Amino acid sequence: MKHPTHTTFAIIAIASAAIPAHANQAPGLVDQYRPAANRIINAVRAGNGAYDKLEQLCDGVGHRLSGSPQLDQAIDWAVQTMRADGHENVRKEHAMVPRWVRGRESLLMTEPRAMDLAMLGLGGSVGTPPEGLTAEVIVVRDEKELASLGRRVSGKIVLFNNIMPAYDPREGSGYGSAVKYRLAGAAFAARHGAVACLVRSVTATSLRSPHTGAMSYEHAERKVPAAAVATEDAAMIARMIARGQRVVVTLKMEARSEGEASSANVVAELRGRERSDEIVVISGHLDSWDVGQGAHDDGSGCVMAMEALTAIRRLGLTPRRTIRVVLWTNEENGVAGARQYVKDHAAELPLHAAAIEADSGGFRPTGFSFQFDDKRREAIAQRQLEEIASLLAPLGATQMRAGGSGADVGRMRPAGVPLLGLNVDGSRYFDYHHSQADTLDKVNPTDLTESTAAMAVMAYVLADMPGRLGQPE
Repeated sequence: MKHPTHTTFAIIAIASAAIPAHANQAPGLVDQYRPAANRIINAVRAGNGAYDKLEQLCDGVGHRLSGSPQLDQAIDWAVQTMRADGHENVRKEHAMVPRWVRGRESLLMTEPRAMDLAMLGLGGSVGTPPEGLTAEVIVVRDEKELASLGRRVSGKIVLFNNIMPAYDPREGSGYGSAVKYRLAGAAFAARHGAVACLVRSVTATSLRSPHTGAMSYEHAERKVPAAAVATEDAAMIARMIARGQRVVVTLKMEARSEGEASSANVVAELRGRERSDEIVVISGHLDSWDVGQGAHDDGSGCVMAMEALTAIRRLGLTPRRTIRVVLWTNEENGVAGARQYVKDHAAELPLHAAAIEADSGGFRPTGFSFQFDDKRREAIAQRQLEEIASLLAPLGATQMRAGGSGADVGRMRPAGVPLLGLNVDGSRYFDYHHSQADTLDKVNPTDLTESTAAMAVMAYVLADMPGRLGQPE
């Protein structure tokens, strides 16, 4: 063997110096996916069908409560629409869902003066007798104040006047603390002998628009009717009582539960080119409350997922793994669709590389939240997602934070599936949430387009990257 000369070493050193330090390493996610990400963003911005789909869903179908004919119509519409877009394996996956019927309802103040109050019964509530319930109202802020009143609550209608804080840019909404009384207020009130429960609507902004939502009796021995009242009316009643006036109301609700009804999740796919058995789910929930049109909650999330898949397909981008759209049934009052999916797909959950849900409205995207049971994997995922964030910079969707995903995809968490939630500007969401005001005109088409592009880029990268999210590279 001939030994190299000093000149040879010098040539090697010069050549080595000319090569970037990372040249022998696998290219990062940014280097690999910048061209595809830019293509997706530009294509979605140039033209997409998300808003048209949302218009068809909102104006053509309207609200979509679980077990209703309108939800059945929406399911059929979603199947037909995704087949027309050329997706693979479009199908319904059966699930049984609770059927709760609102019926007619009213709330009339009879003392100290006659006045109709703005109200909406809470989902899952029992009804009143046909003649209604007439009783004096007692106002409390929370369960601690309720308990302090002792026997004075018996025979009364309790109003929880718990004020939801205004949106804070750093802390977000105050929904988490205020919603407690919508969920459990009736159980608290019944425990102290109340005949019904009213809650201040869970919103910080109102035009005398009550907001409904799910409630639970937990393990209450006695079930009492429960309804939400507009924030303005709750505040007025509280002022009257604070002045020493006696407030009496008559509550009438025909609300009833009618057992279970047949429903379905809607599924469509873009099959992967190499590892088609591995799956990235993108999703929103197709059901809504029976008021408004369910435009932000969650028609927007559904059309984002539908159109994200369509954009990727039209660009001819076939990722390594399969991207699967799932439009969930019954998120609002039971999560039965997600529970059924986990049961039906138990064998393939270990092959789910990620599951993304959009259920925060059709607003401007800000980034993604993520959730892992395994904190070691979560730390790895955070580094990977921070790389992917730079691909989303044109959309302003660069914030990646640990914690939170979505109610539906959350059912996959025990199986170890990496979970993500699309985050958007939340400053206006709870102005419309679960109210008559959740209509198409509240959705900005440009914001919806930007969120659709963010969903599409994230789905494509997670489905195509060499390793899975959260796994060592």
